[in-house]
Amino acid sequence: MAGRYAPRPTRTTVRGGHVALPAQVSRAAASPRVRTWTPPWPLDLGLVLGPLRRGPADPTFRTTPDGSVWRASRTPAGPGTLRVAARGGSVEAEAWGPGAEWLLDRLPALLGADDDPSAFTAHHPVVAEALRRRPGLRLTRTGLVLESLIPSILEQKVTTVEAYGSWRVLVRRFGEPAPGPDDRLYVMPDPRTWTLVPSWEWHRANVDSKRSATVLRAVRVARRMEEAVTMDPAAARQRLELIPGIGPWTSAETVQRTHGAPDAVTVGDYHLPGIVGHALAGRRDADDAEMLELLAPYAGQRHRAARLILLSGRTPPRRAPRMTPRDITVL
Repeated sequence: MAGRYAPRPTRTTVRGGHVALPAQVSRAAASPRVRTWTPPWPLDLGLVLGPLRRGPADPTFRTTPDGSVWRASRTPAGPGTLRVAARGGSVEAEAWGPGAEWLLDRLPALLGADDDPSAFTAHHPVVAEALRRRPGLRLTRTGLVLESLIPSILEQKVTTVEAYGSWRVLVRRFGEPAPGPDDRLYVMPDPRTWTLVPSWEWHRANVDSKRSATVLRAVRVARRMEEAVTMDPAAARQRLELIPGIGPWTSAETVQRTHGAPDAVTVGDYHLPGIVGHALAGRRDADDAEMLELLAPYAGQRHRAARLILLSGRTPPRRAPRMTPRDITVL
């Protein structure tokens, strides 16, 4: 069913005895644009949009007890906030800010409309069982490069706890409050603001000079980075990897989200080869080469296969301490 948007009427509010005129209305009272869309498949919002969340305290993403998912993004049209909720077989969406219409236009792609799970065939029982149990899995496509590239750079060679903390600090310190009624959401900084972050603020956010320098190189050619969404995933990865400091791990993690790339399997990951090796062959010490060999039957769909393996819960038991988070702020 085709989606339709409609602006809701602007309301004045009374606070402290003063009437707030429409131009002065706080973001909590701003009128959203709305859209209803019915996907022709079972949809699991958490599965589809979960990879976009960078930790439980991500200031650009949150879920609410009613099952709604909120995202704050910096779109080509400006900052925008999107709230998505599944109601029966339909999706109800509201969006605020200059980027509202852009976000609503791309709602189906965000929820997996450009994905084609029918191209996937399970070749292992563990994968087949995960596929059966997760019929609502679709690969999201955001169409926004920097919002996935920058946190992926922050995740290079560190624990997720460290990276999530750095992202949270930087977005809250240098981003801006997201449009709409949720005052806990922030939009990440624009490219120019990223370039103005002082070196000591990167240090305070627990980001070493190598990762901060990579972010700065990327945002200085932001337009060229964003152009990658018009390319196929392989060409997009080549474009991203032209930036020193961005390699196969980072480019894969990015296009998985920006393009919904079903074959962009992550190599160079600390955990993934062992998880895939354990699930498919009982080889918990598998390296990247062994992982790619095991995933060869899924050529063209290797990222989807890896996602399903992760969702299966078939992870090897730990027998060594996890990586210890570092804190360079105390150095």
